[in-house]
Amino acid sequence: MRFRDRPSPNHGPRPDGASVDMLVLHYTGMASAEAALDRLCDPAAEVSAHYMVAEDGTVWQLVDEGRRAWHAGRGAWRGISDVNSHSIGVEIVNPGHEYGYRPFPDAQMRAVADLCQGILARHPIPAGNVIAHSDMAPARKQDPGELFDWRGLAGAGIGLWPDTGVPRPRGDPDQDQVARLLARLGYDLDIATFSETLTAFQRHWHPEALGQPADAETVRRLQSLLTRAGQSAA
Repeated sequence: MRFRDRPSPNHGPRPDGASVDMLVLHYTGMASAEAALDRLCDPAAEVSAHYMVAEDGTVWQLVDEGRRAWHAGRGAWRGISDVNSHSIGVEIVNPGHEYGYRPFPDAQMRAVADLCQGILARHPIPAGNVIAHSDMAPARKQDPGELFDWRGLAGAGIGLWPDTGVPRPRGDPDQDQVARLLARLGYDLDIATFSETLTAFQRHWHPEALGQPADAETVRRLQSLLTRAGQSAA
């Protein structure tokens, strides 16, 4: 696919031995695409991403994939705390929860899918490492949020989505069981509370249950995701 170039000065070298094995999706969370693009290219802001996808499907390349963009901040996923060094970061234009969160247009989602498929073709990123910003930083971030079409991306071979055919376990789970499953999936429960971590999981993989307590459906989805990621669901 074709990109529009808008080089950002905010990047650095990847450390020796840091392979790209993670894809982190964000929303811009600003009042306009222009404001987001200006901030991502402002040296004083010290933030960037490799790409930004506008609502009309325009894709801007800001940082070369071989460089370390500054998009993730504090957080962790699957034991990796320096997420920037191991990831490609994609900002997706949306005003976010602060400025009037809204659904992501079809043209934008098609462009996101095309972009991600290209990234996955260039880097050995496991499906379980295609994550939301909120997955790696549950205490700080909400993006890209519960309106983002993760299910559609998974259908296009990008990331994971639970198998709806897996039987639901009987009875409601206890918090310890759910916490263990969340940790096996990749969440770091040392950087966020159980509630914050569960909310992040719901935003990504169970949006219709956002804000509700963990239940048998939570366990079913977690076990299905672990199976699809090639991990034990026991």
